[in-house]
Amino acid sequence: MVLSFGGPEGPDDVRPFLENVTRGRGVPPERLDEVAQHYLHFGGVSPINALNRAIIEAVRTEFDAYGIDLPIYFGNRNWHPFVEDTVAEMAGDGVRNALVFATSAWGGYSGCRQYHEDLARARDTVGAEAPALTKLRQFYDHPLAVAAAADAITAARADLPDDVRDGARVVFTAHSIPIRADAADGPTDLGGNLYSRQVREACALVAAAAGVDDYDRVWQSRSGPPQVPWLEPDIVDHLDDLHARGVEAVIVVPIGFVSDHLEVMWDLDTEARDHAAALGMGYVRAATIGTDPRFAQLVRVLVQEMTDGASAQRLGALPMLGVTDDGRAAACCTLPVSR
Repeated sequence: MVLSFGGPEGPDDVRPFLENVTRGRGVPPERLDEVAQHYLHFGGVSPINALNRAIIEAVRTEFDAYGIDLPIYFGNRNWHPFVEDTVAEMAGDGVRNALVFATSAWGGYSGCRQYHEDLARARDTVGAEAPALTKLRQFYDHPLAVAAAADAITAARADLPDDVRDGARVVFTAHSIPIRADAADGPTDLGGNLYSRQVREACALVAAAAGVDDYDRVWQSRSGPPQVPWLEPDIVDHLDDLHARGVEAVIVVPIGFVSDHLEVMWDLDTEARDHAAALGMGYVRAATIGTDPRFAQLVRVLVQEMTDGASAQRLGALPMLGVTDDGRAAACCTLPVSR
């Protein structure tokens, strides 16, 4: 099963989708209205479901090429097809055991543990006939993911004008989270900060593969009360800093995202791009890795780690986490008490 976040596929879906995303968090209606306008700016359609279906078709082709006879299902946390409905479908088809590929490369609560909670909720909803569900491991440092992201930087650089190409600054960006939540994520023997440490390591790996010696790591898409500190600097604020330092062009790399969903389309392709234009800076955004042919290969080799006992391919130094739905996942991605 490919398990993802979900997104609206028409204007009438936007508000119900946002209510699903924020349920139980006390988000004021006016904030939902504000975010709804971001979706409506693009016709009320998030590209994430279509991109996930394209990933599924690519993985199906990859499975066929390697003789892997496994059906592929699709489920979401926040919109159709909901994970509960997908697990019910799997049970009806007689599936007893399933591997789950979550479209997040990361540890931390939102990137890993919440997907385990989704699976547990779906199994409880379906009952005794629900299949066992094993989530595949985090893959932020997989050689195929690193190579795809590095090549995306090279391709993006080629789109810049000749006079600013060589001096363009590479800026990696990932979804911000509250600082306190990040500090609480991860096994106690790792000291927390699992998500931000993985992002830091992924940036270093991709930069090295792309031949980039110096780069920046920033954050985007923060929300919530302004008095709550989140990971910084924000991408738009950072563009101001780079402009003040005389940087003439940037290559923005959405390292934190598999696909071009709304946080990429709005925060990077709209707000950040427009701000760079107002500053007179050259701006290109590297592609996300979900459309790269190597992404389907990545899914296939992660499956083969579980089905064939293939060795885990990794470039990072942090412990491999998020593989199962037992206590290892709980220790990996602990939910902060205050959340």
